[in-house]
Amino acid sequence: MSANISGSANITTVLLDLDGVLMDHAGAAQEAVRSWLGARATPEIVGAWFAAQEARLAEWRAGTATWQEQRRNRLRDVLPLLDEPVGDDDELDRLFATGYLPAYERAWRGFDDAAPAIASLRSAGYRLGVLTNGSEHQQSKKLRAIGLIDVVGPMFTAEALGVRKPDPRAFLVACERLDVRPVEVLYVGDEHEVDVLGARSAGLGALLLDRHGTAPPGETAVIRSLDELPGFLRAQPRIGV
Repeated sequence: MSANISGSANITTVLLDLDGVLMDHAGAAQEAVRSWLGARATPEIVGAWFAAQEARLAEWRAGTATWQEQRRNRLRDVLPLLDEPVGDDDELDRLFATGYLPAYERAWRGFDDAAPAIASLRSAGYRLGVLTNGSEHQQSKKLRAIGLIDVVGPMFTAEALGVRKPDPRAFLVACERLDVRPVEVLYVGDEHEVDVLGARSAGLGALLLDRHGTAPPGETAVIRSLDELPGFLRAQPRIGV
């Protein structure tokens, strides 16, 4: 755990990512692929699905594909490997909506450390919020499914903001909506480039939640569990609380 956050001070507000921080997206996605494909979910196919997911979501973050297009393109990447026909857009939408998506939603689980950490921060007087890439409808459903929608403060999604992390404007607009200066905000995310570097480029403090021990060398603002977050914040300067 780092003793301080480089470039930030006077922390009054904590913004959290959703997937990978509050909800186990990776676990849900793994479970969903295996549930959806059954015996066809070989290591090769599962690997291809997640490679397609990463590549197509990167296109969406870059603004070269819509949210629906990145879903269709994932199927276009993987269906030929399953010897399945690749239909038109309507057929791909139907397949995603009746195959992978419901299996993914059934697998949504909050991390065990999420609710206790949020309760501790609220008790200590911090303002809270969620800043997440993704669609307004789906991310709201996730927060509701994991029982946190009423306790994490306002949620800001890439869809609603019109800009996606790591673009610094996503962080700045969220701060503006909260009526708080970036220097007073700590952003907690699990992706170094998208979350930590993006937040710092906007003038926020940033903390990497590194659940799997894969933090890049030289990154010092790191915790391994949300259980560590209240203690980390107790070491930071605060105003206006």
